[in-house]
Amino acid sequence: MQRTILLVEDNAGDVRLTREALREADVAVDLVAVSDGEQALSYLRAHGEHAGAARPDLILLDLNLPKKNGLEVLEEIRRDTELRRVPVIMLTTSSSARDISACYDRGVNCYVVKPLDLDDFTALVQAINRFWFEVARLPPR
Repeated sequence: MQRTILLVEDNAGDVRLTREALREADVAVDLVAVSDGEQALSYLRAHGEHAGAARPDLILLDLNLPKKNGLEVLEEIRRDTELRRVPVIMLTTSSSARDISACYDRGVNCYVVKPLDLDDFTALVQAINRFWFEVARLPPR
C-alpha cells in the first residue's frame, strides 16, 4: 500500500533532502510538502486547493513555521477528532528542553532534532520511514 507523508517545512533545502533520502531508500511513499502551518491544516482538512487530498499516514512537522507555528498546528491536530490519530513527528533544529517538553505536552508522538550532516539526515529519514511504516502499527485512515 502506498503511504503518504505530509512534510510541513518552510526550508526548501530540507524538503529536497527529505525527498532525496526517501528516493535513496527506494520506498513507496508519497511525500506531500507544504511550507507553513496554515497550509498544513488546509491540507489535513482537505480545504481549498487541497480539496480531495488524501489523509496522510504520518506528519513530519517543523516547529518554526510561518503563519502558524508547529505547536499551534499540533494543538489543532490533537483537538480534531478526524486527525488526532495521525502520528506527528516534530522534526526541527531546536534542541531546547522547553520546546521538547512543550511538544510532548501537546501530544507529539516523537521529537527529533534535524542532524546537520547530510548523511545523518538521510539515515534519519530512512529510519523514520522504516519504524513508522514497517515496525509500528498505524490506525486505519
